[in-house]
Amino acid sequence: MAKRLFCVLLTLTVLTGIPLCRAQAVSTSATSAILMDADSGRVLYEQNADKRMLIASTTKIMTALVAIRDGDLSDTVKVSRSAAYTEGSSMYLKEGERLTLETLLYGLMLCSGNDAAVAVAEHVGGSVERFVQRMNETAKELGLHDTSFANPNGLDAETHYSTARDMARLACAAMENETLRRIVSTKSVTIGGRTMTNHNKLLSYQEGCIGLKTGYTKAAGRTLVSCAEKNGQRLVAVTLQDGNDWADHQMLFDYGFSTYPACRGAVLGQVVTRNSVENGLEGEVPLVAADNFSWPLAAGEKLEMRVELTEPLRAPVPAGRCAGEAVFFLHGEEVGRVGLICGVDVLPKVTTAMHTLKLYLPQ
Repeated sequence: MAKRLFCVLLTLTVLTGIPLCRAQAVSTSATSAILMDADSGRVLYEQNADKRMLIASTTKIMTALVAIRDGDLSDTVKVSRSAAYTEGSSMYLKEGERLTLETLLYGLMLCSGNDAAVAVAEHVGGSVERFVQRMNETAKELGLHDTSFANPNGLDAETHYSTARDMARLACAAMENETLRRIVSTKSVTIGGRTMTNHNKLLSYQEGCIGLKTGYTKAAGRTLVSCAEKNGQRLVAVTLQDGNDWADHQMLFDYGFSTYPACRGAVLGQVVTRNSVENGLEGEVPLVAADNFSWPLAAGEKLEMRVELTEPLRAPVPAGRCAGEAVFFLHGEEVGRVGLICGVDVLPKVTTAMHTLKLYLPQ
């Protein structure tokens, strides 16, 4: 890696939120809860967020994510006897019937079909056991250190658990998947000869809600993972063992969007700063962001940005050249980085002189 030779310090004094909101008291009826900004991963509220809990059918978020990654939506799946006779919530599959994997995923996420979960697992994994192994492998890949899956549907088991924090991280990853996002945001669909209605009432109750999943068993109580979007900011809420989950999620979203609106530090393709160029026909070059960056800020918080260049810029500088990174800080701690690229060509002064000389030389 090239050594960074120097830095330019720039402070963005952007104030966000409403001062009164920062002191707003927040509480839920849940045993465990969390509110997370999906893009940054910043936790905006938490309550026993690392307590290992039963998670019921919110398990199916992982089931769907693994199935979409490893399977083919157009595959035809033959329903086994074990799938058709799975206990609990159902999309009412019949032994021997054939459906596409996509139809089963709608039944999994809208109807919360335990039968669909088994059918999906058997088809995509070859067996329920191998599919569950993939679920646990994916959990490790996503950094879900307090999560263990014993089945694809969320039926209570001693080795089946997670935490509010891990479920929020899973939800953030799931909402990055366009197919999964499309399915869980659907209120009602007719597919494969079935009309299915989403159990997630927040799609109607909460403005900007885009999914995710409900859950319930007697032992787990009511579990809910949801995601909502406003002004380009996406928040994820998780409540475990919560008898008032619909209202609690609405309250959490209202709190999050009003108290921690996202501050955009960098926008893909837009100029972040300008830097001097040695021996250039132009004295400086615009440095543009190679990606987006935003961070939720409460009232009075300031996002600082430090530009770190890989090396001093000396002409010629071609447009598109990687110049370094914009590093963002909150309260003195780094919260993110975005690559910087040169926005235009900068020719060296000598180029113009040599070109002029050629014009006067004998041909």
